[in-house]
Amino acid sequence: MPRKSRIDAPGALHHVIARGINRQQIFMDDADRKRFLDRLGHLLSESQTPCYAWALVGNHFHLLLQSGGKPISHIMRRLLTGYAVNFNRRHKRCGHLFQNRYKSILCQEDSYLLELVRYIHLNPLRAGLIESYDELSSFAFCGHGVILGRSKVEWQDTDYVLKMFAAKRHAARQRYEEYMKKGISMGSRPELVGGGLIRSLGGWSAVKAMRMAHAYQKGDERILGDGDFVQEVLSAAGERLEKRFRPAAEGFAFSRLVAQVAELTGVPVDQVVSPDRSRHISQARSLLCFWAIRELGMSQTDLALRLQLTQSAVSQAIQRGRRLALEMNWSIGPKK
Repeated sequence: MPRKSRIDAPGALHHVIARGINRQQIFMDDADRKRFLDRLGHLLSESQTPCYAWALVGNHFHLLLQSGGKPISHIMRRLLTGYAVNFNRRHKRCGHLFQNRYKSILCQEDSYLLELVRYIHLNPLRAGLIESYDELSSFAFCGHGVILGRSKVEWQDTDYVLKMFAAKRHAARQRYEEYMKKGISMGSRPELVGGGLIRSLGGWSAVKAMRMAHAYQKGDERILGDGDFVQEVLSAAGERLEKRFRPAAEGFAFSRLVAQVAELTGVPVDQVVSPDRSRHISQARSLLCFWAIRELGMSQTDLALRLQLTQSAVSQAIQRGRRLALEMNWSIGPKK
């Protein structure tokens, strides 16, 4: 059976895991780890890809990324290939370094972002790289200490995570630590990295209970979320309902999208597509970029040409638009 294609979309949250071939070490010393992080930081900054959590373990690593200016597959290909070449040259070896394809699980953000931040940042403790939780904040190869302000990594987005705990940073860090400590007794959490529906529902017991109640949900091994989220993602990816192309087929063209954004935000149509940088107009333009990518399937290159922006500016606008749409609970679509 052919392997399934990866699922991605601007703003999608991904838990990425890559392991060494035959579970061999992929980091032999701190120099390897620093080279890996330098390469990762360069790629994330270049592509405007937010990273919320990360951890390097001896034979594998975890990343929690949100799609930005480039597809996650593009970033991972450059990261893994470049690092493997450098690793082989440095350690005088040849052949593959990583096991098969890396695993990329598209996750339901509202339900799982904080769960995954905790799961990933507790990895060094579960792997025995440190002896106690108290040592985790000073462990150099994990994002936990960065969130607590004990170290600094420019490419890790700590503000986004902390704001989910409290508005003020000090209080947010206290609540984050409380949340982390509660996760220690939860163990390895296989439901967060296992397969498909079993993972999404939290284990076999939940699946069996639902089946006994004759309640069935859609499952897919590439997705972590409830049945509705899985269905929505598959539809958006064009694997079931071809949602990406339906709006255009129904006459929902770019000009109509501009008009709906203008109506929703109160910004005149001509100003939505103008280069004006005032806050209100910039927000409207960000919503336009987000929905043009998500609903119309437009490319960032096309958007950049239409709006006379750089691709980097379009990428940042997509992220802002996504967050604004979520905060305001806004949506658009063809009018009946």
